[in-house]
Order: sequence, then C-alpha cells, then structure tokens
Amino acid sequence: MSAPPSDGPGNPGDATVGGKRKGRAKAHHTVAKAVGATMVVISLITGLTVVFLYRHYNGNLNVKDISTELGTDRPTPTAPKGPHGPINIMIMGSDNRDAPGDHIDNLTGIGKRSDTTILLHLSGDRQHAYGVSIPRDSIVNRPTCLNDNGKVISPEATGVMWNEAFNIGGPGCTVRQFEQLTGVRVDHYVVVDFNGFRSMVDAIGGVEVCIPHAVNDPIGHITLPAGTHKFTGEQALNYVRERHSLGNGSDIGRMKRQQAFIASMAHQAISANTLANPIHLAKFIDAATKSLTLDPDIGNISKLVGLAWQFRHIGLDHIQFVTTPWEPDPSDPNRVVWAPAARSLWSAIKNDQVLTKAMLNGSLNAKHIPGVTKHPKNGKQEQAQAANNLANGLCA
Repeated sequence: MSAPPSDGPGNPGDATVGGKRKGRAKAHHTVAKAVGATMVVISLITGLTVVFLYRHYNGNLNVKDISTELGTDRPTPTAPKGPHGPINIMIMGSDNRDAPGDHIDNLTGIGKRSDTTILLHLSGDRQHAYGVSIPRDSIVNRPTCLNDNGKVISPEATGVMWNEAFNIGGPGCTVRQFEQLTGVRVDHYVVVDFNGFRSMVDAIGGVEVCIPHAVNDPIGHITLPAGTHKFTGEQALNYVRERHSLGNGSDIGRMKRQQAFIASMAHQAISANTLANPIHLAKFIDAATKSLTLDPDIGNISKLVGLAWQFRHIGLDHIQFVTTPWEPDPSDPNRVVWAPAARSLWSAIKNDQVLTKAMLNGSLNAKHIPGVTKHPKNGKQEQAQAANNLANGLCA
C-alpha cells in the first residue's frame, strides 16, 4: 500500500481526502463566516440606530393629558362614518414671549400666548381634510377654565377675546372654550412652538410664498421686493407674524397668509417628495418633535405615524383651509364676532359633512398656492378669490 499523498512545497493547503480538496472549502467557510458576522454587526448597528432614533424622537415630545381640564360636560362624539370615523385635532401656535426668537409683534411679558388656532377635521372616509382657522380677535363667551384636577381656575366670562383662554389655562382652556361654543368634540390637540416651527421650515429647505408688493417693515423685520420667494425659517417666522405692511393690517389678513404658508409647506413636502430625502426627513422629525406638545393618545412617534398614514390618500386639492365666518364687532371695529353662518359650518364639521361651496368661499388648498403654483383665474369665482388674496397680502 502506498503512503497517502503529502503536501508538496508548492501546495501547502491542497491536501486531499477521497479526491476532495479541504483547503478551498475551509477558505469558503471562513469567508462565509466573515460575511455572516458582518451582516450581524450591520443588523445590530441598524437596529440599535432605529431604537436610538425612536427613543430620541419620543424623548423630544412633550406629552400632557388635559382630559380633566375639559370638564364632564363635553359634546358627544360624532357617530363614525366611513371606515374609521372622523378625527378633530385642535392645533394651537404657542408663542413664549420670553424665549429667544418668539416675540410676536415685539411684545414681551411673562408666560405663553397663542395667536394661531386651527381645527383640523379629517373626514371619516379619509377623502377630505379641512383646516378651520379661528380669528384670535374673536369676541366670545368663555366658559370656566379648569386645572388638571378639574377645579375652576378662572370663572366664565362674556365678551372676551378668543386667545385669552390660552394665556389663562393653556390648551385645556382653549379646547374647552371651543367645544362649549361649537358643540364639536375635539379628539386630539397639538401645540406647536413658533421657535420650533422655524427649524421645521429650514429642515425641508425653505418654503415658497408670494407677496404682491414690496415690503419694508422694521417692526416685522421683513424687507423684500414683490414676487415669489423661498423663505428660510427665520424669514418664515417673521412672515407668518407680519401684520403691519401686508394686506390691510388686520389679523384676518395675517391668518389668511398663515393658511397659505401652511398650504405651501404641505405642497412642497408632499408633491416634491421633500420628506423622501432621509436627511430632510430626519431633520424635520427632530425639529417637529422638539416643538410639539400633544395628548397621550398621539403622544409617541408610532401613533403620530399612524395618524399621518391616514392622510395618504387625500389629494392636495382636498386639503382645504377656511376661516370661521365673521363680521365686525358692532362695539369695537378692531374686533370680530362670529357670523350666523358659523353655526352651519360647525354643524357640518360636527356631522362630518362635506363642506358646501358657500362654506368654502375664499378657501385655500394645498394644491393651488397663490402666486406659487399655476391656477386659472378666468371664472368669476377665481377672480373673486384673486381679489380676496390681494386684499389679504397674497399674490393673486
């Protein structure tokens, strides 16, 4: 019997057993192990990164339960229509007078104030979204404001300004005031800090707006020629607060411009796939979560994503912004009161009805932004809308 073959000097790894080479199999096995280990490490890093980001963004959110502040005499929920039932979200813009960059109209003082209130109604069939702005200068009858123990912190008052409620009792008092005045039940609330709003605008690369004439306002810190501009966060913050040199100087005009800005922001984020960019998305989520205070039912990232997911089939032209019908206050021309038509609007929202053309008169949507996107103005309605835009400091 001959001896088994031995490795020659030129083939140290080529010993064979039964005609099969062991060395090459060992090399393949080593490579497979290395690749497998690398994939495990990548998976672990990726997983840990996701967990870190999830916890980080969740940690940014400020969650506050205001359920006891709303009292026990709340409106009954709307009976579900469609697959999910309607959702009403009260959005309030918060301005901390003592925080850097948070001074509306150069006002200072202690505490926070809210000069922006929008009820966002998502229809039960998920085909329409309405943002209804409430003028801050509305004169209303405020109910009692309650603390988180349900105790009265401020008695009911008649003939007071809408935005006093936020200064007295924060979002709880504002939501309670809205529910008692309209009979519409609020499902969720969101408070957006104006300083964080600035970071959100920068995160998506700015937002386009159009102004009909040159502006040089040292109070509002805006100096711009007429035309379409892409505003940075700081410029956007000054723009949405501006009321001295745009339009007729009223709060209604400023509110219309805020609607147009939000519509343009939504248009850019959705139609241009801005948030499909991972860097923009990460910056936007970080800025947004740092600026939000909300209720526990939507107070984490997964719940917010689930809520946003329900908007996915709503077209930009079906995201519409309207204003609570108003008329001048007979006792003070610098204030407004809700017009009789407001009752029909709130009734339609409460019953989850599609808003009529009359209710949508003068509305804006996220598809056609004044002066930013092309929109025909040939019809009488479009011409009237263009005139209304100009009156409020927007391009036709």
